[in-house]
Amino acid sequence: MTLHAVPTPSVPYYHATGRECELFETAYDHGLPLLLKGPTGCGKTRFVEHMAAKLGKPIYTVACHDDLSAADLIGRYLLKGGQTEWVDGPLTRAVREGAICYLDEVVEARKDVTVVLHPLTDTRRTLMIDRTGEELVAPKGFMLVASYNPGYQNVLKRLKPSTRQRFLSMSFDFPDPEVEIKVVSHESGLEPGRVAPLVRLAGHIRALSGMDLEEGVSTRLLTYAATLMAGGMGVDQALDVAVIEPLTDEPDVQIALRDLISTIYG
Repeated sequence: MTLHAVPTPSVPYYHATGRECELFETAYDHGLPLLLKGPTGCGKTRFVEHMAAKLGKPIYTVACHDDLSAADLIGRYLLKGGQTEWVDGPLTRAVREGAICYLDEVVEARKDVTVVLHPLTDTRRTLMIDRTGEELVAPKGFMLVASYNPGYQNVLKRLKPSTRQRFLSMSFDFPDPEVEIKVVSHESGLEPGRVAPLVRLAGHIRALSGMDLEEGVSTRLLTYAATLMAGGMGVDQALDVAVIEPLTDEPDVQIALRDLISTIYG
């Protein structure tokens, strides 16, 4: 489990594309849980970090995975100095402190996690800790935010309607080219004129059909490529390590992507 709690002293850069910031604040004000849906690397996590900092709230971020259990979120007894001591998990800490808990790619977690989340996502706003016998009532200021990528869903990994319908929900996608150029330029330090062909390339890759790509190139990968270019790396090498190799292992697909890059960059 990857976990961090940060006091968010400064506001991370985020370029709003609609009324998502207003919706987040409204959900926070009313103690409502929020579900973010969208492809990998389109800005969901940055958005949550931005809003937490804007609201002045600490945030506990959990990167969910196949082995993540309810106990990982709630806590467990651990041996410390020869004695058994209870240690809160990130969800319990967030509830106790009235912080934001962000479960990234929540659909990857084990099924027992949703059982724990249900009482926190309705009018009860409670967290049961069976091992200690506590029932915590979430204070004002606690907010549960989760995200997942609908494109990766399958029969075995799918949020049940009974879970989805406990959340407000927002769909995210890659930004329009003009916005994506601004974002990548700001994050990487590469001038907009050099970022524009990267964004144009991303648009072509995302529009490809019939190619063995699970998903199009993310804004995050574009930022990686632009950062390398801003540091002096050549375009071909930067795109090779930041776009082509991360997207696919298939030699034929890599060749096709390199041909596309040659077309874009002449």
